[in-house]
Formats: sequence, structure tokens, C-alpha cells
Amino acid sequence: MDIMSILPDVLLVALALVMLGLGLELTLRDFARVTQHKGAVILALVLQVILLPIACLLIVYGFALPAAFAVGMMILAASPGGVTANLFSHLYGGKVAMNISLTAINTVLAIVTLPLISNIAIAIFAPEGSDGAVVPLQFGKVAQVIAVVLVPVSIGMAIRRFAPALATRAQKPFKVFSALVLAGFALIAIVSERQALADSFATLGPAVIVFNLVSLLAGYHISRMRGLDEGSARAISFEIGIHNSTLALYIALSVLGNFQIALPAALYSVSMYVTAVLFGLWLTRKDKAQ
Repeated sequence: MDIMSILPDVLLVALALVMLGLGLELTLRDFARVTQHKGAVILALVLQVILLPIACLLIVYGFALPAAFAVGMMILAASPGGVTANLFSHLYGGKVAMNISLTAINTVLAIVTLPLISNIAIAIFAPEGSDGAVVPLQFGKVAQVIAVVLVPVSIGMAIRRFAPALATRAQKPFKVFSALVLAGFALIAIVSERQALADSFATLGPAVIVFNLVSLLAGYHISRMRGLDEGSARAISFEIGIHNSTLALYIALSVLGNFQIALPAALYSVSMYVTAVLFGLWLTRKDKAQ
């Protein structure tokens, strides 16, 4: 059996479980917490929803990426942060409570912004009928994305609300599961399509790494320039710098059915661990120097 033929179905189940795990960490208070950090939250959302897609668009044009890669990069840019962002923020001195709030809001916003940016990218880079065209997102596909994001998160939040002890016990296993899912799908994609990845790495690899670094550094430095404290700046940096590539893979493979569009997310799934650790070590060294 061809692993790539069943990967979309497996990915659907895995992504639902990842989003369920995210819901286990969220409460309605996380959404209400916005009022305590209005400026920081608004800045983070502007960076996530407006600046990153623009930066990604410039990177796509700068590296002259083919249409499918360009669409995949834009879908990746539109994907919200997730549990991995919270983990890195915890490790390197960010305000994790802010990460949780931002993750909650970004996940809800992504229901609208992710299909919107995906459709804009398709319209720009692969309009229907052009060479290398991809299938535009249909209403049913958009509803599918909404369901796989919103429903599991809502179930997780309900468990947190009505069975807090169970939610607390399940949080750590789900975090481990999320990391394994991300690494596992990246590995499957790399092994199954290693020739395609090898052929495309010279073109796509630098663009993915540059986008990752731009996301992390913009989140941190713009936050500091706007007067936010160190912990808030780090939280925002990891939130907008570590994207939910599992969701991007799901859209590329299950919704659009195009492995070429999935390649940016597959490469990002691997490179983001390296760049995030290097960024975190830079922050640690900065702390020691001060």
C-alpha cells in the first residue's frame, strides 16, 4: 500500500487529536485574559494575520518559487501557533499564559483567516486554468477545516471544564503525542518523497529557513521596539514563529490533495526545531551577557 495514499486520512485523525490536546489546555478565561494584555495581543495578531503573510509573499517572490511551493508557503504563514510554541516559550523565558491566550485566539481566527489567505494565494499563484493550477478551496473544504480545528478544541475545553483532573493528567501525554505526530509526519513525508524533497531543497529550503527566522526575529524585535517586556516579546516571538505545520500539511494533502503544496510544511516541520532552539540559545546567551 502506498503510504501517501492513506496519509491524508491518518493525518485527519492525528490533527484532530492534536487539536483536542490543545483544547485540554484552554479555558474561557484564556480568551478573557486578552483584556489584561490588550496591546500585546493586538500587536501579536497584527503580526500573525498581516505582517507574516506579507513577509512570506516577499520571500516567495524573492526566491522566485514555483506556484505550488508559493501556495504552500502562504498556507504555512497563515497557520496559527500551537502547543509546540507554548513549549518553546516555556523553555526560553516567555510568558506561557500569554501564549495560551494567543493560541486560543489565533486558533479561532484561523477558521476565517486560513481559508481566506489560502484562497488569495491560489488566486495569485495558481488561478484556475493556468499551468500547474491547484483546486481552489470549496465551501465544503472550508467547513472541513473548521470542523477539524474547532470541534476537537471545543471537546478538549469541555473536558477541561467538567473533568479538570482528567484534563491535567492528559495534557503531558498529548504534548508528547503532538511532538511525535509532527516529527512522524515530517519523517514519513521525507522518506516517502525523499527524491522530490532532494530535488526541491535547493529551491525551497532557503526560503523556508528564511521565513522561519523572519517570523521569530520579527516577533521578538518588533515587540521590544513597541515597549513590551522581555517575557511578552519572547511569548509573541515563539507564537508567531512556530506555526502549526500539521494543520498546513492537512490542508495541502487532505483538502487540496497536492503533495507539492505540502513540501514547505514538511521541510518546516524539521527546520523549525533547529531554528527555534538556536533562537532560544541566543536568548539564553543574551540573558547571561546582561
